[in-house]
Amino acid sequence: MTTVTKKMVLGNGIRILTHQMPHVHSVSMGVWVNVGARDETPAENGLSHLIEHMIFKGTTKRSAFQIAKEFDAIGGQTNAFTSMESTCYHAKVMDTHLATMAEILTDIFLNSRFSQDELEKERPVICQEIGMVEDSPEEYVHVLSGANYWGENPLGQSILGTRENVLEFNASTVADFFHHLYQPDRIVISAAGNLEHGRFMDLVGPVFESIGKTNNFPHRRPSEGCSNVAVYSRDIEQAHICCNARGFPITDPRRYAFSLLSTILGGNMSSRLFQEIREQRGLAYSVYSFISSYEDTGIFGVYAGVAPEKVTETIDLITKELLRIKKEAVTGSELHAASEFTKGNLLLASESVDNQMVRLAQNEIHFGRYVPIEEIVKGIDTVTEADIIELADLIFQPDQAALTILGPVSGDKPFKIF
Repeated sequence: MTTVTKKMVLGNGIRILTHQMPHVHSVSMGVWVNVGARDETPAENGLSHLIEHMIFKGTTKRSAFQIAKEFDAIGGQTNAFTSMESTCYHAKVMDTHLATMAEILTDIFLNSRFSQDELEKERPVICQEIGMVEDSPEEYVHVLSGANYWGENPLGQSILGTRENVLEFNASTVADFFHHLYQPDRIVISAAGNLEHGRFMDLVGPVFESIGKTNNFPHRRPSEGCSNVAVYSRDIEQAHICCNARGFPITDPRRYAFSLLSTILGGNMSSRLFQEIREQRGLAYSVYSFISSYEDTGIFGVYAGVAPEKVTETIDLITKELLRIKKEAVTGSELHAASEFTKGNLLLASESVDNQMVRLAQNEIHFGRYVPIEEIVKGIDTVTEADIIELADLIFQPDQAALTILGPVSGDKPFKIF
């Protein structure tokens, strides 16, 4: 089976990419903007996420109900998401409905009205979304730990924003932010599935060419992170622990070793932290490590949810494993297993048109080109046991680690990592 990846740059700088997969019967399309929560001032925090909602609330030719009804009428799946650095509006349909999907996504992106009436309806929805996250401690501790680690840097802001901001924004504020930051050179349109590049260009190229160029995008402020302990007392069943350490930019040459390090520590059921904390000690149902990488920085993390009286023991075990990987050689079999796990997930995901659409856009945004899976596999295979130890020694340092705890725990008790 053959796949063909093609790219075209419009005169205004918008990039359009397609990945042809002739063996499937569907097409996934995304309109991506390299704009997210880190591009907001404190007074603007939440605008990127609010725009994500408002995009679907009516255009100059369709009401919010018509947008939903027309997607449903073609069996389409549509959604959007906002991250720290990107916002994506995406949909997936049978290949026979490509033209309809492209026209609707184009309309909502280019012609949204951002009406005050719809904004008033959406305020309580977003406030409920904020409340939903706050009611989910396993999710909320990540919001708190981000603020704890990044401090006053915009990376520490909540993607959802604050209730105060959401209640304060008006339609003019939303529209101004949209037109100011949604600049052509930050827009990438990607599509993957059973489609032909020339036809897709005919569908979206002429209409997106109409967006004018501007050159006043705000500078993204880098951050090295903070070394801090924060305890948020709450009367709930569990204590939720999040330990954070230094990470790397998404394009850093060490990204392959960084990914394997996380996998070995807590990326699957055979990982060190999962085996030690859950299987051997029975302290947690959920324990895992994770990484978040951005264009100029990154973060490593470990999460565990435990009984309140087991917090200190769990933190000590996490610290022990992070220190152990700095000193004791990772075995060849352990590294091989992590490599195969990572490659397996990558290759299995490549069979999905949605994942291919995402890869197309993210590779273009971060690397400026399509990165073949074979190149990634080769990068994974070049990582050595010595690379893992060297990386662990670099990032697991007392002056670069933060600890966040949410639950029925007193902040008077001294907690520390390392």
